[in-house]
Amino acid sequence: MGSTSTGATAIADDRRRRRVLFFPLPYQGHINPMFQLAGVLHSRGFAITVFHTHFNAPDASFHPDYHFVLVSGDVMSPTPADSPDTVQATVEHILAVNRSCEAPFRHLLAVLLARRLWLPVPEQEEEEEDDVACLVADAHLLTLLDVARELGVPTMALRTGSAACFRFFTAFPLLCDKGYLPAHESSSELDAAVVELPPYRVGDLPSARSAAAHVQMGEVISRAVTAVATSTGLILNTFDALEASELASLRRDRDLAGVQVFDVGPLHKLSPATSSSLLHPDRSCLDWLDAQPQRSVLYVSFGSLASMSSSDVEETAWGIAGSSVRFLWVLRPGIVSGAGAPPPLPDVLDAAVAGGRGVVVRWAPQEEVLAHAAVGAFWTHCGWNSTVEAVCAGVPMLCTPCFGDQMGNARYVVDVWRNGLMLAGGEVERGKVADAIAAVMGEGGEEVRRRAMELKSSAAESIGEAGSSSIMVDKLVSHIQSL
Repeated sequence: MGSTSTGATAIADDRRRRRVLFFPLPYQGHINPMFQLAGVLHSRGFAITVFHTHFNAPDASFHPDYHFVLVSGDVMSPTPADSPDTVQATVEHILAVNRSCEAPFRHLLAVLLARRLWLPVPEQEEEEEDDVACLVADAHLLTLLDVARELGVPTMALRTGSAACFRFFTAFPLLCDKGYLPAHESSSELDAAVVELPPYRVGDLPSARSAAAHVQMGEVISRAVTAVATSTGLILNTFDALEASELASLRRDRDLAGVQVFDVGPLHKLSPATSSSLLHPDRSCLDWLDAQPQRSVLYVSFGSLASMSSSDVEETAWGIAGSSVRFLWVLRPGIVSGAGAPPPLPDVLDAAVAGGRGVVVRWAPQEEVLAHAAVGAFWTHCGWNSTVEAVCAGVPMLCTPCFGDQMGNARYVVDVWRNGLMLAGGEVERGKVADAIAAVMGEGGEEVRRRAMELKSSAAESIGEAGSSSIMVDKLVSHIQSL
């Protein structure tokens, strides 16, 4: 078994021999924080075993000290870009992952518990104290958490979204009873406040396009709440200064009575630097950033799952070109609905790239990009990982949420934390794009830049000595040791 990091030199031998099992939901945005959490616990001396599917399997070579176990269920790609309803495609896939993995996971876990197969054969006889402390699984994997409990393994649930998003999950039945959901895209009420769940508006609530999809979404949400309520703890990638009232609300929630809440974010700042990206980043963009003036570059990336229409890509290109600002744009394969590759970009943007004003890449090392002094703003889909990374980097955001929790995240960015702006009307139109870029990058963006730097300081304080997240990590370690 590999050695732990230098931060674990004072850890007692018995802690080093305790093992934490992990099972991430196989999406990039869920895999990253799971591996970051594993890195935090490994640095505290815990041994790590990761269960995973064929689909989006992690690269074990990046984590030589971990033990990996393939759960060979029939899990296929959700192909949300080919679906008219991304929410429905994702929901169906989450349910399919649970069904497909239940039997093979039960068998593998039972065998591992009986034979301790993470150890080489000679060590199986020597390391008698290498026992399993718990399973940490994504909260969307209720079936697998149930299996672990049935086999006598304590469980903890990781939610990879915000505390506010999980507060929405717990309030979902009430919101349906009150008539907020299912919302309709054509409804004149989309801008109305959700009185029971401020600061959300009706249009911010995750919603499905059909009655059947709404029922499925409700099932997935209900299962996630049950997964947390039946576990010993809820782990969140957030910090107290960012979501104090939301965390307090979860701790008061009667449905979660007895469940300890551990806000241990920002995980990417706490975890050792290891790669869990499923896409290969083009690091040459960092060399280009090195040659740009401070805070002069707009970084554009809409995440690993969100999709756009060809017309939206074209309008984005025209808007960026018309803004006259420097840019780094991530156009990943599959970003266009129903197409493998992005469409050809207009000549005006190609000319900007050829002239050195911008760079277009298939994927970028986002944490390093956001931390770069040349980056002045981040045009984002507002996935939670991207939002947290921008907060920690002190980079203001231009928000274009696509689906799921992204609308709610954008609401917090714009109206609560005030470290970003919304693309006017949510419409990707070249004139509005150029205006929005000017607003966030120009003199009018001074206030959001100031707020972004304040939040950056708060994030740094949370993981400093005696910071709220540092204290929570200590409590999490003690909790796992007590199981």
